[in-house]
Amino acid sequence: MISTIPLLTISNHDRDLAGLTYVYPVLSRRAGGVSVGINLNPNNACNWHCAYCQVPGLVRGKAPVIDLAVLEAELSGFLSALVRGDWLAVNAPEGMRQIRDIAFSGNGEPTSAEAFTAAIDVVVRLRAAFGLDDVPLRLITNGSLMAQARVQAGLDRLAAAGGEVWFKVDAGEAAAIERINGVSLDPQALSRHLSICAAHCPTWVQTCMFRWDGEVPSAAFIDAYLEVLLGAGPERLQGVLLYGIARPSMQVGASHLSPLSAVELEQIADRIKQKGLTVRVSP
Repeated sequence: MISTIPLLTISNHDRDLAGLTYVYPVLSRRAGGVSVGINLNPNNACNWHCAYCQVPGLVRGKAPVIDLAVLEAELSGFLSALVRGDWLAVNAPEGMRQIRDIAFSGNGEPTSAEAFTAAIDVVVRLRAAFGLDDVPLRLITNGSLMAQARVQAGLDRLAAAGGEVWFKVDAGEAAAIERINGVSLDPQALSRHLSICAAHCPTWVQTCMFRWDGEVPSAAFIDAYLEVLLGAGPERLQGVLLYGIARPSMQVGASHLSPLSAVELEQIADRIKQKGLTVRVSP
């Protein structure tokens, strides 16, 4: 049974809107319509703690054991409501009543689920069953587990289904990564993981930029960020999805954050384009 929900907005990405465990709808400003989210972290556990994260009650950890039968039943019911019912007409605003993607993006790092590849198989099978083969499949990830063979197997499966990865890179200095993403990480390791990911599946870099304590990202900050992308090999990347803050953070560091203007984001985009990368900007 799919719950009746408030009209979707780009500012509300509540994973409980549909009353399901693993499946939720999102009105995505970047995708330009309704994204069917697959949440493999219903326990609100993640190995990163990004300062801008909207997940309430976020804890350190990994995904729980995934009940694939429940995932399949929920996704089948939800896709039926979208394709054969009036769910889009009732719940999505006019002009955004299209299924833009099915995305593995939830309340934590999706690749931490041991059943990650099996979950992709479920989604691929149901996408075909509902005649949605032209709907893109996406993985939104922090890329931290890319060295694991089981994750690479999932990327290969995603690539075979015509999918793509949105790989989070928000900074390029160890101190900035720890401040923004809440994790101790060598920038060179971030480059390696990004390179591994791009070798297995078409990969976009997903970057959130904002003011910290009122200060815009410095030239040195952008230089270090670009070094991570260059270290991975820009020719291997599809491009950069550069976006700003549109929803309030639920984390302790939220008070440090404020949005950049559209002009400021475009100026950062210009720096990235100078390295030969395609950039899509979402203020």
